[in-house]
Amino acid sequence: MHARLLAILVAIGFAAALAQSAAAHDDQRPHRHPDRNARQNALPAPRLMQQPVQSQPAQASQCLAIANAVPNVVYAHFSAAARRKEEVTITYAGHSTYYIDTPDGVSVATDFSGVYTIGRLPHIATMNRAHSTHYTLSPDPRIQHVLHGWGEAGQAAKHNLAIGDIYIRNVTTDIRAFRFDSEALQKDANSIFIFEVAGLCIGHLGHLHHPLDETHFAAIGRLDILMVPIDGGYTMSVEGMSELTKRLRSSIVLPMHRFDTPLSEFHRRMGGQFEMEMKPSRSLTVSLGSLPKTPTIIVLDGV
Repeated sequence: MHARLLAILVAIGFAAALAQSAAAHDDQRPHRHPDRNARQNALPAPRLMQQPVQSQPAQASQCLAIANAVPNVVYAHFSAAARRKEEVTITYAGHSTYYIDTPDGVSVATDFSGVYTIGRLPHIATMNRAHSTHYTLSPDPRIQHVLHGWGEAGQAAKHNLAIGDIYIRNVTTDIRAFRFDSEALQKDANSIFIFEVAGLCIGHLGHLHHPLDETHFAAIGRLDILMVPIDGGYTMSVEGMSELTKRLRSSIVLPMHRFDTPLSEFHRRMGGQFEMEMKPSRSLTVSLGSLPKTPTIIVLDGV
């Protein structure tokens, strides 16, 4: 009885501290979105876990490329433990938001604004600030970790942390200061987020506005699954994104941020190097052992 009472008091104290921290932080945040906040508050909290999802000390990336001579890249080998079959579920919520659910039950939402969800909040939200549909400055305080793709005070964002069974890092890129002005760039204002879980390397390009150079490719490393915007202009041209996708040569390519771009156009520009598969579901369950032998563009329902 005493142990149960103690557990309840600890839980109440944690919730109060979290709410107080979020409230204090929000006092300094501009650009409230009352309607968006109402939608978020109507969502159920992240699925309960035995303990809150805590960040852990930084670890070495298993997906990071070891570049002996750029562009000839040699990738790190996986341990036997990393090869064991563990499944990750990826669900398309809309726009540039995918949910990644790990074997241990940790949930991540990419380019999270609160507008596109799958009916529940994630434990972790990553954000980019090119447009308001890719971030929110007033996230639901029940989201335990919010990772901005941009830095503060002229410093680039730097994420390198393990949360539960997922390791998250980022590679920064620039964004246009104005919609179609390719000359005026804000340095390090976008992040390519990389998620390492169950032996898989999953990359989300965010709102990428320019081609990547060799230093970017070396910092990204191997990507088994690539989430790529194919809008054709708000980010990069379809040709530019297809060239980048061919260079990364991920086993699975998940298009997003499509707008009116014909999927056949993106596929055609891959030059026959990738297959394309249409899925009737918004979700894909995948493991390291189930990756397709031929690189495949997988189009989930709603894309």
